[in-house]
Amino acid sequence: MPLTELSLSNLDGFPADVERPTYRRDQLSAGIVHVGLGNFHRAHMALYLHDLFQMGRDLDWAIVGAGVRAPDARVRDDLAAQDWLTTVCELDPAGDRAVVTGPMIDFLPVEEGNGPLIARMTKPDIRIVSLTVTEGGYYVDAKGAFDAEHADIRHDAENPDAPRTVFGAIIAALRTRRADGVAPFTVMSCDNLPENGHVARGTVTGLARLMDAELADWISANVAFPCAMVDRITPATSDRERKMIAERFGIEDRRPITCESFRQWVLEDRFSNGRPAFEDVGVTLTPDVAPYELMKIRILNGGHAALAYPAALLDIHFVHDAAVHPLVRGFLDKLEREEIIPTVPPVPNTDLNAYYGLIGRRLENPGVADTIPRLCQDGSNRQPKFILPTVRDRLDGGGSVEGLSLVSALWCHYLSGVSESGRKIEIDDPSATRLKVAADASLKDPAAFLSLDIVFGNLADRSSFADAFARHLTSLRTDGTAKVLERYIQGT
Repeated sequence: MPLTELSLSNLDGFPADVERPTYRRDQLSAGIVHVGLGNFHRAHMALYLHDLFQMGRDLDWAIVGAGVRAPDARVRDDLAAQDWLTTVCELDPAGDRAVVTGPMIDFLPVEEGNGPLIARMTKPDIRIVSLTVTEGGYYVDAKGAFDAEHADIRHDAENPDAPRTVFGAIIAALRTRRADGVAPFTVMSCDNLPENGHVARGTVTGLARLMDAELADWISANVAFPCAMVDRITPATSDRERKMIAERFGIEDRRPITCESFRQWVLEDRFSNGRPAFEDVGVTLTPDVAPYELMKIRILNGGHAALAYPAALLDIHFVHDAAVHPLVRGFLDKLEREEIIPTVPPVPNTDLNAYYGLIGRRLENPGVADTIPRLCQDGSNRQPKFILPTVRDRLDGGGSVEGLSLVSALWCHYLSGVSESGRKIEIDDPSATRLKVAADASLKDPAAFLSLDIVFGNLADRSSFADAFARHLTSLRTDGTAKVLERYIQGT
């Protein structure tokens, strides 16, 4: 199939089965600044807005992209070359769907001090500032509290007019809007962490308080930080995905996205300054996101965190292969049924076992080609959010943590850096050095790993967890991953 470069002028040249914008760029005007233009945002929030614009609705809520890290400039250059368009390919065993989306109309220059970002957020047309800055990007400590001592936070507190972080930039823009009598925007986190709106609020107001207590109080009283539950499996893009889009649809896209067909967004209906009609394109608007969020974080994200390390140790590269591996899937199924799902309170109009069944089918989708190395990334941030709260709830309720302690032992064993076959494992984690030191120390004393208070807090003092962890870790090192998983599944 001949290739056509992605651009506004070439939209009519794509195959008939490629959905393309029916709205024109000159019909759109900005309403949202979004920071963090990774794959997830462009396959999730941006696609919901695309669907809304396809209906001819709310065309004054287009996205202005932004970033605060040096690599974001490369994203900007690539998207600028294709008129800010993105190809999203939804991969489904029943049939793939390609959508060219165009809800983004600009991407701000990425500069030290974030001057362009601050200036754009001060404009009255910007009524929402949304974020996908990763689970670990909110400057919180192991207990979930605002980390006022982080070097980036100290920098912004001392340099409020040239901040390093997105939160410093948000505060600078809100300060100007307040002085100019302009209504504040909503700060809307779309990151995959518990109570993301509350976390964003804590970071913004915590940093603001280091600068100006009166401004911090004004932000607390006037700026909405809605919580959200977001869900869509969206792997990183490689040459494989670019080639797939080119061969299947004839589109030459520098940053295409492949993803599963499933998506979900549950959003707290709390905004400072208006919002698009998200409910008309499938978003669940609710006064309380917490039940949905807890369900997803524990059952899906916790499941990902549990699946990742045994699969990596067994040299499994793709998630769909892990999801059908008898030992890995058997481990996950038993863990979910016996320890994770029982900690999840009822969710409106949802059968939790059916929800897990859906997750199982999503994990098995070979078209998505999500990878185990991606799920293994950033364990020092993901484990405390997706696994360890469930551990604490089980312990507080007197329940067994046999499977959950095995998850932590598998992670520690993985951090030794060698798979069962002897293959070297590269640890992709901001705390990799500290984790490796603790994992190595656990060779003599398993408790050394649990002493990582940035991850485990006081769980080392909970004997039910610590003893089971030590037992599992010893077994993994003497008997191997496969044997330990087999014994767990059999209950022996």
